[in-house]
Amino acid sequence: MSDKSKIEWTDATWNPVRGCDKISPGCKFCYASTFAERFRGVPNHPYGQGFDLRLVPEKLGEPLRWTKSKMVFVNSMSDLFHKDVPDEYIGKVAKIMQVANWHTYQVLTKRSERLRDLLNSQLSDLAAEPHVWWGVSVENRKHGLPRIDHLRDTPATVRFLSVEPLLEDLGEIDLTGISWVIVGGESGNGARPMREDWVRSLRDQCEAAGVDFFFKQWGGVRKSLTGRILDGRTHDAIPPASPHSISETRVRLDQLQRFELNLI
Repeated sequence: MSDKSKIEWTDATWNPVRGCDKISPGCKFCYASTFAERFRGVPNHPYGQGFDLRLVPEKLGEPLRWTKSKMVFVNSMSDLFHKDVPDEYIGKVAKIMQVANWHTYQVLTKRSERLRDLLNSQLSDLAAEPHVWWGVSVENRKHGLPRIDHLRDTPATVRFLSVEPLLEDLGEIDLTGISWVIVGGESGNGARPMREDWVRSLRDQCEAAGVDFFFKQWGGVRKSLTGRILDGRTHDAIPPASPHSISETRVRLDQLQRFELNLI
């Protein structure tokens, strides 16, 4: 669950934090929680503690070990801005993203107020980097729309919305300053339905605003059967990846060693 991913809009996942807790309706059938809890109590398993939050410092240097540039979903199995992740540790994650700038990092959170506060303070330099994309989850109007305002109130160069699971019609939304919108229905047992007109409304608003639109899936109990075709085609727009070239192996390993020795 690292250098390869089946998620349609990324190449890899990077989880220097594991575990989380549920804070809004979008979390109800969390795939990460369901996956992790299957292994609670299994000795020596990465998720032997289930979905309890814990830091995984041995994973911090992973992007420096990868031999190809990737699109990287940061903390697919957690939330970097969870209240129990120390500022200092978030700073270490940020340092790796800053150093290994040949990757493109997709940082997604439901804790948008902490995102806003840190991007306007200790993470302000990284916020301006085009190879780090900052996003918020938007599942409904009540919880999701305020997150968009928090995201907009940051100096981020690339801002994105993950509208998944889409639980209701969002109506007209303000896409000012937003670069990318992902939309998807819920999948798995108990999946709540998503209507086609909700999706079309968001697609049309993105087209009118010049925002990249990516339709991930219709979802349902068996998402492989429902697919991701909307009005006869897939919608796969995505912002440009990192413009930086990957460093040579010796340079990357030197950077990794210096990071582990707290020299950078």
